[in-house]
Amino acid sequence: MDIDWDTFLWPYNEAVRELKVKFRSLRQGFLTRGEHSPIEFVIGRVKTVDSIKEKMTRRVISPDVIETDMQDIAGIRIVTQFVDDIYKVVDLIHARDDMEVVEERDYIQNAKPSGYRSYHMVINYTVYLPEGPKTLIAEIQIRTLAMNFWATVEHTLNYKYKGVYPDDISKRLKSTAGAAYKLDEEMSSIKDEVQEAQKIFTKNKGKEKS
Repeated sequence: MDIDWDTFLWPYNEAVRELKVKFRSLRQGFLTRGEHSPIEFVIGRVKTVDSIKEKMTRRVISPDVIETDMQDIAGIRIVTQFVDDIYKVVDLIHARDDMEVVEERDYIQNAKPSGYRSYHMVINYTVYLPEGPKTLIAEIQIRTLAMNFWATVEHTLNYKYKGVYPDDISKRLKSTAGAAYKLDEEMSSIKDEVQEAQKIFTKNKGKEKS
C-alpha cells in the first residue's frame, strides 16, 4: 500500500495547529482574569515521515492500520510550573466536549525505569476537511518545567546511544530524574508564595505599560 504522505499528514498538521491555539487560548483566559494559569506553555509537532516509517518497522505496524495503531503521529506537549497543575490540566481536558479522552498513562506517580515522568493522554479529535469531518488520534503529554528539561536531555542522549545507555549514564539519568522531581516537590511547597509574587509582578508590569 503506497501512502501519499502529504495528503495523509495534512489532517494531523491541522489538528496540531488547532490544539495549540485552543490550549494557548485557555492559558490566556486564566491570565486575563488575573488568575494563575496551570499552563505555562504549549508546543506541538507532527511525526516526520522517516520517524513514522521507523516506528512502523520496529513495531510491525501495517500501513492500513497506522491511523489506529500509531497514537502519537500528532503530539501536543503542555508544560506546567507545578505538579498540581498537571492534574488541573487533565481535569480541564476531561471537561471539554471538543475532544474525547480514550486512554491515560500516569508516569508521574508511576515513573518509567529510566526515571521519566509525564502524564500522557490519548484523545480522539475531529478536524473538518473539504470532504467532511475526520476524527483522528492525538497524544497529549503534560509535564512540569523540570520534567520537561530532564526529558529533553534524555531524548537527546537516546539518539546518541540508541536507547542502550552505558551504566554510568543510566545511573546519572536516574539520579537527575530524582533530583528534578525533588525540585518539583520543593517548588510545590512554596507554590502559594510563588503565585502571589507572580500576580504582583504581572500587576506592576501592567501599570508600567499604561
